[in-house]
Amino acid sequence: MQRRHMLALAGAAVCSTVMPGAHAQVADLSDAINKAGRQRMLSQRMGKAWLALLQGVETGTARQVLDKSIALFDRQLVELKAYAPNADLQGTYEQLEPLWSQYKAVLVGSAPAKASAPDLLKLDARVLALAHQGTVQYEAALGKPVGKLVNVAGRQRMLSQRMAKFYLAATVPVEGASAQAEIDKARAEFVAAMELLRTAPQATQRIRDELQVADGQWMFFDMALHKLKEGAPAGRAQSDIFVASENLLTVMDRVTGLYSSLKTV
Repeated sequence: MQRRHMLALAGAAVCSTVMPGAHAQVADLSDAINKAGRQRMLSQRMGKAWLALLQGVETGTARQVLDKSIALFDRQLVELKAYAPNADLQGTYEQLEPLWSQYKAVLVGSAPAKASAPDLLKLDARVLALAHQGTVQYEAALGKPVGKLVNVAGRQRMLSQRMAKFYLAATVPVEGASAQAEIDKARAEFVAAMELLRTAPQATQRIRDELQVADGQWMFFDMALHKLKEGAPAGRAQSDIFVASENLLTVMDRVTGLYSSLKTV
């Protein structure tokens, strides 16, 4: 119970800050990769929060997460489009704008309902795909090895939210047949990427220290994820997933920011 109380407090802290690494404007191409990658994460985080509200899971925190994530996605979309250094990037964000409007309409147009869940999942997948495309394009524009590390670290944020989203989708249930497969795929990708980030020659001692913290948060989150296979009853397990995913997100956002701040090749 004491551990759960600490996790809940940590989750509330995440919601109050909502990605403290988010700056007012895009500073440089490394920052652009960070923010573009954060859009990927937000696409999944908003879906997770919506599904939590649908099922009455951590409702106060989930509402904060949803509202602040929508505002952050809106702001960063404007920043990333304005900063785009070439026509391909401009085109990606011009495609993303109307799709984001459709997704946002489902998120806020009415109270979460089970009948709307399939449409929500289809839209968040399309938003994720374009947000990822923009991230890859910004990485190519930077053209330095550190850009890949910012991209990979940032993608860990998305995977944390994607696994939690599919857990909550499975307990609705919606996408029940594929949710566990998506979780397993994302888990394998997350573990492999952690090793890449840990062993990268650009990793500073501070980055490695933060990755150790992330390993601890991952342990709690992974334990909670396994409850889906074990058939754990809804309620406590769903809440654990929501809070643990927020805690893991916080650490990985710090790691991404540290990689983004590196000015090495």
